Amino acid sequence: MSIGSFTSTHVWLNGNLKAITDARIDPFDHGLLTGDGVFETLIVYNGKPFALGRHCERLERSTAVLGLQAPEQEVLANAIDEVIEANRSSSGRLRITVTGGPAPLGSEKGEARSTLIAAYASLPPHGPEAHLVTVPYRRNEHGALTNHKTISYGENVVALAHAKKQGGTEAIFANTAGSLCEGTGSNLFIVYEDELITPPISSGCLPGVTRALVLDLCEKEGFTASQRNVPLRALNEATEAFLTSTLREVQPVRTVDGSELPQCPGPLSSKLKDAYEKLIHEHLDP
Repeated sequence: MSIGSFTSTHVWLNGNLKAITDARIDPFDHGLLTGDGVFETLIVYNGKPFALGRHCERLERSTAVLGLQAPEQEVLANAIDEVIEANRSSSGRLRITVTGGPAPLGSEKGEARSTLIAAYASLPPHGPEAHLVTVPYRRNEHGALTNHKTISYGENVVALAHAKKQGGTEAIFANTAGSLCEGTGSNLFIVYEDELITPPISSGCLPGVTRALVLDLCEKEGFTASQRNVPLRALNEATEAFLTSTLREVQPVRTVDGSELPQCPGPLSSKLKDAYEKLIHEHLDP
C-alpha cells in the first residue's frame, strides 16, 4: 500500500508529549548501556494502528522475559493516540520502546521505572520486490532472548550492511544448525519441492505478527503452509518466496544471492498479498 512520507515532529516519552528537539534520554538508561529493552513496530493506516492487540501481546511476553515493567494498557493507548495526532499524519510507522531505565554501568539492573517511548515516523522505502543475500552469520536458536523482539539489534545492523554491499535489500540468517531462519526484520516463506514452508518458531526466528496473520490466511484460503526446518540452500532452490513483516506486509522475492527465482511474484505470493491487503481494509485489529 502506497503511503506518503512526512516529517516527525513529536515523540511521547515517559508520560509526556515532547518536541523531537526537547526529548532527552538519561545517559545511564540501561537500554542505551546494555540493550536491556524491547520494542514493537506497528503500521498506521488512516490514523489507527493495525493489529494493535497482537503487538501488545508480544510486547508483554518480551518485557516479562527481560524483567521489565510492561506499560499499562491505558497509558499505552493514550501515548499512541497523542503521538499520532501530534505528528499530523494519518499513515506511517509507530514504534513502542520499553527499556530498563536508569541503571548502573553494567549488566545489573537499576531500581528506577522503565523508560517508555512512543515514536512516529514515515515508512521506509521498501520496494515491490525483495533482493535477498544469505549472510555468513548465524542466529542462536538457544539464546536467552530468542523469539523476543529486543533492542539488541547489533547483529542485524552488521548483517543488513553486508547484504546491501552485495546489492541486497534484506539479509537472511541460518541458525546454528544450518537451517533457514529469518531476515533482519522479516519472516520468510518459500515454495520448495512444491510445498509452502516457513521456518518454525523453534528455528530461532521471531514470531512475527504478519507471519501469524499470513498463516491464518493460508488456512482460510485453502493453502497448506508447513512450519518445518529446511536447510539454508532451500532458499536458493525455491521456485518462489516472499517476506512478511509489519512494514513490508507480503513482499515477493526477486533474487537470492544475485540469482533470480523462477517466479516473482509467484502464484502463492500474489494470492496471499491480495488476501492480506483485503484483511487490512476489513479488520483493523485481526
